[in-house]
Amino acid sequence: MNINESAENYLETILVLSRRLPNVRSIDVVNELNFKKSSVSVAMKNLREHGYITVGENGFLYLTDAGKEIAEMIYERHHVLSTWLEELGVDKQIASEDACKMEHVISKESFEAIKRHLNL
Repeated sequence: MNINESAENYLETILVLSRRLPNVRSIDVVNELNFKKSSVSVAMKNLREHGYITVGENGFLYLTDAGKEIAEMIYERHHVLSTWLEELGVDKQIASEDACKMEHVISKESFEAIKRHLNL
């Protein structure tokens, strides 16, 4: 899976929103990320063209299997890394911000080692 950080963030956002809302629309992504509608529209088009999402006739966004796999991986990394940093004494907001940066660059090997260390 070769995908850029921005696309990973969009997929993770759609996943998180889908757990909170009955249906996810582009405007929900706009509001969640505080981005311009035009930026989100372009991103959704790219995600659709690469097979990571589908858009129903009703305008609802759906993760494909490939999109869901990436979104869940990024979400797990964010959750584990932010929780770990908080347990180390890092402020919750800073831990979340740092985890958001780390989740995209950490290798699978290093992440799995952290999970083993935390007994997860």
